[in-house]
Amino acid sequence: MRVSEAREVARRWTETEGVLLLGFAGAFLQGSALWAPADAVHPADSDVDVMIAIDGDPARLPPGKFRYGGVLLEVSAMSTSRLSSPEAVLSDYHLAGNLHLPGILADPTGHLTALHTEVARRFGDNEWIQARCTDAMNRIRDRLTTMDTTAPLPGQVTNWLFGTGVTTHVLLVAALRNPTIRRRYTAVRELLRENDKLDYHEHLLHRLGSANLTQGQVTDHLNALTTVFDAATAVTADYRFASDITESARPTGIDASHDSIAAGLHREAVFWIVATYCRCLTKLSLADRPIDHRLNAFHALLADLGALTADDRRKKADWVLADLPGLTEIALALVLEGDVAGLV
Repeated sequence: MRVSEAREVARRWTETEGVLLLGFAGAFLQGSALWAPADAVHPADSDVDVMIAIDGDPARLPPGKFRYGGVLLEVSAMSTSRLSSPEAVLSDYHLAGNLHLPGILADPTGHLTALHTEVARRFGDNEWIQARCTDAMNRIRDRLTTMDTTAPLPGQVTNWLFGTGVTTHVLLVAALRNPTIRRRYTAVRELLRENDKLDYHEHLLHRLGSANLTQGQVTDHLNALTTVFDAATAVTADYRFASDITESARPTGIDASHDSIAAGLHREAVFWIVATYCRCLTKLSLADRPIDHRLNAFHALLADLGALTADDRRKKADWVLADLPGLTEIALALVLEGDVAGLV
């Protein structure tokens, strides 16, 4: 299946089912299926992300990941209040990255089309590149300075992991690349290789903790995760990411990491392995299934990353925060045009 065909499946779902959602105000594509060339092959281990704009509370809508027309869709919802102006979108690195491309699936009021036109026109302006890099920097600070050591372990690890992982997004945003979620370390490796800065990629992997892991180690951790994933698919839970841990979502949750390891990108695969582990354990806990007997393997993964204890994660977070001036320098070097001083 081509990317263009996968996009059409998303459009068909939107026009037949999405429009029936309470408060529906429009929809647009996001993520890799939006950024990829229309004639490219749509990977079997990838989903198509659809964002629904809702007048009201988006939290009441449950869609998540599901199969439709032979495609794995991931449907999310957001309040129209976040789409109030082109400036609000241009300064949000995820929103701008999606709405500057022609991916609107439904627009009953015409507001999304008007936003897209203006965001596309100004997306590459240095003012807005700076604003989006600053947005990413702020997300790093917010996550890594507010880590709650009283939260359940999967939540603690998730906060540290995603705060650390946004370092890749700063660079991808500076270079006007897709700030992809799952493939972020692979994408930033490609970017830094193209710019003769692979040494900084190694630095990012060191901060994550995966730089010195072998292919065999990562494969063992993925095999352990697969056992937990299988257990978590068998339960139901009222959880934001519950649909990520289902048989339908196995291609993105498990198979994609196998593919990365086979391609020699085992160190880059670690980010998503840890994220999926946390989601599996959270889903099991919320379904009142005991997880204590599953924690030894998770602890082994964290130990390999140097992130086993809260003190370990605090130390690693502080290193990332101390790195922000250097990260800014690399981002500045990647900006395609103009001077964007003041990112920090």
